[in-house]
Amino acid sequence: MTNKIDILLLGAGGREHALLVKLAESPRAGKLYVTPGNGGMLQLAESAPVSQDSPQEVATWAAENGIGLVVVGPEAPLVEGVADAVRAKGIACFGPNADAAQMEGSKEFAKQVMARANVPTAAYRSFTDRAAAEAYVRELAGPCVVKADGLAAGKGVIVAATTEEALDGVAQCFGGAFGAAGETVVIEEMLDGPECSLLALTDGTTVVPLATSQDHKRAYDGDKGPNTGGMGVYSPVPEHLVSPDDLATMTDVMNRVVAQLKADGIVYSGCLYGGFMLTAEGPKVLEFNARFGDPETQVVLPRMHADLVEVFLACDNGTLDAADVAWDDDWAVSVVLASAGYPGSYESGKVITGLEKASAQPGITVYHAGTKLDGGNVLTAGGRVLDVTAVAPTFAEARSRAYAACDLIDFEGKQFRTDIGARAL
Repeated sequence: MTNKIDILLLGAGGREHALLVKLAESPRAGKLYVTPGNGGMLQLAESAPVSQDSPQEVATWAAENGIGLVVVGPEAPLVEGVADAVRAKGIACFGPNADAAQMEGSKEFAKQVMARANVPTAAYRSFTDRAAAEAYVRELAGPCVVKADGLAAGKGVIVAATTEEALDGVAQCFGGAFGAAGETVVIEEMLDGPECSLLALTDGTTVVPLATSQDHKRAYDGDKGPNTGGMGVYSPVPEHLVSPDDLATMTDVMNRVVAQLKADGIVYSGCLYGGFMLTAEGPKVLEFNARFGDPETQVVLPRMHADLVEVFLACDNGTLDAADVAWDDDWAVSVVLASAGYPGSYESGKVITGLEKASAQPGITVYHAGTKLDGGNVLTAGGRVLDVTAVAPTFAEARSRAYAACDLIDFEGKQFRTDIGARAL
C-alpha cells in the first residue's frame, strides 16, 4: 500500500494546470488543493483559502490541514520565501528557498553566480543611475538588451535593435513601468541565434535535465510583434537545431551553476530553468528562472514517465540520484489561445465553447491558463487563456492535431499563432 499524501499547489496558469494533471496521476496523490487556481484546476482540486504570496499563511494552512507536499508554481512566492516558511514547519516543498530563488529574482545576482561558475553568457553591466545607463547605451551605439533586475512577470526585458529603443527601455525601467523591479537595470550585449529552454530538476547536488523545448515568444506569426509570456512551444527540439554537443554544454552549465550555488552556501532544490541562445560560439545563457517554464511545462510533462510526487519529494529530501525519470519518443506541440489585444490590454469574461469536444480528440490535453468558472460556463480571465497540447508519434502529426483541436474551441476575440514549430519542420 502506497502512502498517499495531500498536496497544495500554488499558482493559476497553464503551467500549474499541467503540474496538477501530472501530480494527480501519481499513486501517492491524496487530496489536491490549489490557490488561487483557475477554471480547469478547480475541476480537479479544491480551493485553499490562502494567499499564494504570503509565506506564513501558506505554511500555517498547510500545517493545520495535514499537507504532505507544497508545490510552488510561479516565481513570486519563491522570491517571497514561501518554500522557507513551509520547510520550517517540517513540510516537504518543491521549489527553491528565497536565497536560491534570487537566480530569477535578481538578474544581477544570477550574472554574478554565472561569472564565478565560468558559464558562457552575454557580457553585461548593471546600473542604479539612469544617466549612467543612458551613457552606456550611447557608448554601445547598437543593438543591446535592457532588463529590469527584478521580477516583472516576464515583461521587463526590452530587446533593442537601436540606441533609441534601448534608451526607451532604460526610461521604462527607471520610470516605474516595472515597479521596484526596474530600480536596478542590467544592460547586456545582444546574442544572436535560436533560443532553447532546458529545465532541470535538482536537489542541490544531483541535476536531472528534462527534455528540451522551444518557446515562441513573439505575439504574431513569423516572430513578429511584441514579446509575450509565450505563444506556443514544442518538445523535443530536433538535433538539427540543438546538437548533442549543444545539449551536453547546456547540461554542464546547469550542473556548474548548482555546484557554484552549493559552494556559495546555497542549496538549490526544485526546478532550475535555463534559457539559452544557440550562438555561433555555442550555447550561452540568456537567463535563469527558479521554476518550471510556462508554456514549456505543457509539452515537457506529457512526455515524461515519472511519478511526479516521488520525484518532487526526492528533490526536497536530497535523494534525486535514485529517482526514475524517462521520456517517451512522442512529440508534443502546444498552441496558446489568447485574448484579443494580448499582450496589451484585453477584455475578460468571454464564454469559451468546444472544450469538451477538443479534449476528446486523440492525444489532446487542453490546459487552462486564464480561465474562471461561472455557473456551468468557463469564461476567459486572462491574456493567455488556454494551452492546447497535442502528443503524437511524429512532429507533423502533433502540430496537425494541436491546430485541429484549436479550431474546435471558440471564444470572442480568440487569437493564436499559426506557425508554432514551423521552423523546426
